[in-house]
Amino acid sequence: MKKETEGGTVHRMRFAGRRATLRGLVALGAATVGAQSIRPASAAARPLKIGYVSPRTGPLAPFAETDGFMLQRVRAAIANGISVAGNVHPVLIIEKDSQSNPNRAAEVTASLIKDDKVDLIVSACTADTVNPVSDQCELSRIPCITTNCPWQPYYFGRGGSPAKGFEYTYHFCWGLEDLIAVYTAIWDSTGAATNRTVGALWPNDAEGNAFSDKAFGFPPALAANGYKLVDLGRFQPGANDFSAQIRAFKAAKVEIVTGVLPPAAFATFWSQAAQQGFKPKIVTFAKALLFPSAVAGLGPRGVGLSTEVAWSPAYPYRSRLTGETSAQFADAYEAATGRQWVQPLGATLSLFEVALDVLRRTTVLTPQGIVASIRATDYASAVGPVKWTGSPVKNVTKTPLVGAQWTAGNRHPLDLQIVSATLAKDIGVQKRLAILT
Repeated sequence: MKKETEGGTVHRMRFAGRRATLRGLVALGAATVGAQSIRPASAAARPLKIGYVSPRTGPLAPFAETDGFMLQRVRAAIANGISVAGNVHPVLIIEKDSQSNPNRAAEVTASLIKDDKVDLIVSACTADTVNPVSDQCELSRIPCITTNCPWQPYYFGRGGSPAKGFEYTYHFCWGLEDLIAVYTAIWDSTGAATNRTVGALWPNDAEGNAFSDKAFGFPPALAANGYKLVDLGRFQPGANDFSAQIRAFKAAKVEIVTGVLPPAAFATFWSQAAQQGFKPKIVTFAKALLFPSAVAGLGPRGVGLSTEVAWSPAYPYRSRLTGETSAQFADAYEAATGRQWVQPLGATLSLFEVALDVLRRTTVLTPQGIVASIRATDYASAVGPVKWTGSPVKNVTKTPLVGAQWTAGNRHPLDLQIVSATLAKDIGVQKRLAILT
């Protein structure tokens, strides 16, 4: 073999080496990390890591059924990175499944912080998810933004104090006062069609305890608005016999039933109500009636049930991340998945809209710097304005909420039509509430 010299052969080797290095950098820029392609803009622009915790499996999985589509759209929108303080950074979204278990939610959050070393954590879908995630972030001093859980179970369920608040954890969503206002507006819209006697099903969990709170929950508000409440007290989550409540409701001539139950528990109650001849005129439930699949499973008796709406294709807001209106985003989801739109589609999109806006405005990429950017947020999201101003309490800002009823549909077997929008004048009413028959 010919021995290399310091002449032309070495020069060619160095040139070939530089070409190999360039090819390696190009290959690195096109590499996929966790299903997301990232393109480094410069050697100094490190990847920004966002951890995302949601219940992809388990009883709460319907809240996260849109995650795959939504994350695909978000990743496409930021495929070329985002500009932060003059540098373009690739963004890596690391997903974790809470399995609908609060303990698991805390564990995967700790892993995101310790092992993945994320810059920011986001989470959604009920207090069983967002509370343990937020607690772990507050303990570890990592910025966290959450949504899709009424703010009282999030805040007071974590031992929050309005005088003190939290340092690293922030939440945007409507509150119980909004839910109560929406529900009573739904019921009031029928005029004298009911006797204003309300039967309640509130379990012994974070949401049930908040809804039934005698200071800020439904009981004082219903009394103040002239409603009579029939409530047998808290029952354990997972209960499958509502005979005692149904007997009490029938004895008190209850014509309106409300509560907060998982879909399976509500289906059990509604079936037992039919078996025992209990026929209320209005049924308005949180959680159980949010999803078309759950309501469709009730058969013909699902038509006419009512619930709250935190996002729908009828919302007048546009995503500044994807550029789509609410209706366009819902249409894109249905075309891509073959499934009907669901409310969390807008909530989780807005979560990433806000998170990316926060990172774009951050001047110093430290936990404290990111928190400062969160506090300064003033963003028009897919679910409405998001701006932390210390109201209603520190670390919480509210988004619009309206009331809706399930009707027989044209495009889908069931449609969720807005029947009350007293708290959001820019969101139009689609129909009047119909009494159950």
